[in-house]
Amino acid sequence: MPAVAMGGYFFRAKDPAALKAWYREHLGVGGGMGVDADGQSNEWVWFTQGGPMVFEPFKADSDYFPADRQAMINLRVEDLDGMLAHLRAAGVEVITRPEWDSPELGRFARIHDPEGNPIELWERA
Repeated sequence: MPAVAMGGYFFRAKDPAALKAWYREHLGVGGGMGVDADGQSNEWVWFTQGGPMVFEPFKADSDYFPADRQAMINLRVEDLDGMLAHLRAAGVEVITRPEWDSPELGRFARIHDPEGNPIELWERA
């Protein structure tokens, strides 16, 4: 039987509480965000919207994300321009490149969390 969805993403942090707060404040990600089908929230669970997710190993020498990192988080957003304005206003460096965008796939931007983890923001076409 195949897995049916991503159930969690766990990673190490120098200051887990501060990093958790940063993700919550700037990206709306983390426990207690969203509600289940019954309108209930949970301090440990982020209730996400259904949709596509890419699960893809990259070659070890890929330059798609920094070589000193083993992984990059990709978050689907519905209003990339609004998200980027919010992040810039909060002092978060935002990187965009026209070659990342595609009429078929959508638009992309990159940021890094306070511990240097790369985050790709994706607005579907």
